[in-house]
Amino acid sequence: MTATAQQLTLGVRLRDSARFDSFLPGPNAEPLAALRALAEGQGESPLYCWGAAGSGRSHLLQAACQHAGARGRGAAYLPLAEHAVLDPAMLEGLEALPLVCLDDVQAVAGEARWEESLFHLFNRLRERGGALAVTADCAPAALPLALPDLRSRLEWGLVYALAPLDDAQRLAALQLRARRRGFELPDDTGRYLMRRVPRDMPALFELLDRLDEASLAAQRRLTVPFVRGVLGEA
Repeated sequence: MTATAQQLTLGVRLRDSARFDSFLPGPNAEPLAALRALAEGQGESPLYCWGAAGSGRSHLLQAACQHAGARGRGAAYLPLAEHAVLDPAMLEGLEALPLVCLDDVQAVAGEARWEESLFHLFNRLRERGGALAVTADCAPAALPLALPDLRSRLEWGLVYALAPLDDAQRLAALQLRARRRGFELPDDTGRYLMRRVPRDMPALFELLDRLDEASLAAQRRLTVPFVRGVLGEA
């Protein structure tokens, strides 16, 4: 089964912008390299990445699926934060794929059916030689899991804490996003945006995309005065 077919089966569409080359690694070069290797059929499984909201967890998992799919390797991405509208039965059969990516595993901690289904999926993947990548907002030891065996499985492989970007790296990440959209973001404009949204990278990216659309419509560059005008600021 191809990656695309599996994504349709799960009802999940990957963001086109979620690619490894659109992720500024900063202090996270090691987990980025480990996920890339896993997507290519190498590296250690399971791979567990944890970090605060906005640390790039979902981006990296979706990028791993896209990277695997581009190489003809089947992959599945499941956002467990949406578990209320999903069913643990969706995990059945995923062991047939080379790569399974489970995002926000903390969202199903304490949910008996989900924990049991994840435990059995882990074992089936291990038997079949498949790879598992998992993200959460905390380390495995801090997950409020009711099933101790599931926690031990998650701790078997590589565990990485995703470190936040510093200001210079956040500016570089914004400029990388801008270049991928086909324009240049001046340093002073980038710093101005960072002062408006101090730490939330997803919100910064969303704001940048909105300003890009406004600049295209007005045929104007993203200068600080133009951004102020778009945002209705004096």
